[in-house]
Amino acid sequence: MAAVIARRPAHERGRADFGWLDSRHTFSFGEYYDPRYMGFRALRVINEDRVKPGHGFGTHPHRDMEIVSYVLEGELAHRDSMGTGSVIRPGDVQRMSAGTGVLHSEMNPSATAPVHFLQIWLLPEARGIEPSYEQKRFEPHEKQGRLTLIASREARDGAITIHQDVDLYAGLFKAGEGVRFALRSGRHAWIQVAQGSVILNGETLQQGDGAAVVQEDALDLQAPGDAEILVFDLA
Repeated sequence: MAAVIARRPAHERGRADFGWLDSRHTFSFGEYYDPRYMGFRALRVINEDRVKPGHGFGTHPHRDMEIVSYVLEGELAHRDSMGTGSVIRPGDVQRMSAGTGVLHSEMNPSATAPVHFLQIWLLPEARGIEPSYEQKRFEPHEKQGRLTLIASREARDGAITIHQDVDLYAGLFKAGEGVRFALRSGRHAWIQVAQGSVILNGETLQQGDGAAVVQEDALDLQAPGDAEILVFDLA
């Protein structure tokens, strides 16, 4: 099979606008359905959400899903039926394994500032696992000019745990910075541009763009300006 980089342009994503919430859906979600975009490998959802002050998602159920929240601006308050309560800020990575079932809420606790975050869902490697929660902070200097592992199945190198064969990396780049990321044989990658823009193997990706990568040996990433990206290394 020839190498393939399939760009998912930001402006073609699904959209849900409820006034208090402006959400862009990389893959089919809620009332947005596109059979071409049902996920990629174990990656099922990437929603870019902007929530107005004092609003949010009331208590609702999940099961059999690995849910990662990654805040870009503002604050996100989390509560769940496991007794967890926390506030997530830029630099924090939160993982909730819904497993056999969990209730949770996500709210913008600020009275004045919006919150901008990515909500990511991954299919777990097994159904019916025990629900659990984990949160960890990664300071900017830990991600500057490099791809830092923030989630993995083995929780190696200080990453949080994902119950799936996925390595999730985050990187911050200034203009002119770049990195080369080698892909092991048989692995696939999804790149999501959280902020700014990046050149991936010669192709420019703008903020909100994603790209599926198949049969490439490596990812060459260069930032023409300040950028923040996520890289999913998938089985």
